[in-house]
Amino acid sequence: MQRPAGEEATVDVKFTDLPNALIACKVPEDLFKEDILKGSFEALFRSFEPEVQFQYFKSFRRVRISFSDALAAAEARLQLHKTDFKGKEMRLYFAQSVHIGSPRLMPPKPDKQFLISPPASPPVGWEQSKDAMPVVNYDLLCAISKLGPGDKYELHTATPTTPSVVIHVCDDERGDSSAPDDSDQDDKPRPLRPKIIQTRRPDFTPGVEQ
Repeated sequence: MQRPAGEEATVDVKFTDLPNALIACKVPEDLFKEDILKGSFEALFRSFEPEVQFQYFKSFRRVRISFSDALAAAEARLQLHKTDFKGKEMRLYFAQSVHIGSPRLMPPKPDKQFLISPPASPPVGWEQSKDAMPVVNYDLLCAISKLGPGDKYELHTATPTTPSVVIHVCDDERGDSSAPDDSDQDDKPRPLRPKIIQTRRPDFTPGVEQ
């Protein structure tokens, strides 16, 4: 009985989509060192295809076997999977190749390439953003200007989860505070500021060689 043409096309597509490479796992460690052992290993797969290629990954203890035909890879996997090779049970798995988008590395999108050095031409329609005007809290400045030495101003009241923020005005030792003060503190003697004594340079001795 002759099969419909549509069914044969579907079967062909399924065989074409099969991977044409195998990954051999749990192979003996001596396989990566001895050439004679490599020849025996490669002979197992060359019976399915003479032009098969091998890639040895010593760090992973795996071998990649690449066929030109997916059917040959499937037949080799069917007959050699979980077979004994030099005292080790060799396991074969299909090598899955995943291609995301184009196989070539594409350049990045020109979103912010004008920020690189040296600068290139900015994109079309780009405009320099203007800096916003600084926000001046005149209420805070007014409250601070009315404070005298030793006074404090609470900016933020404490809450169960946040601390309070308080500004303390330091005492002016020079007595030139611009804040109005109606108290009689000017009549009290103010402490003298300590004099900074400069460190004396050592005497120069001409006889000492540098």
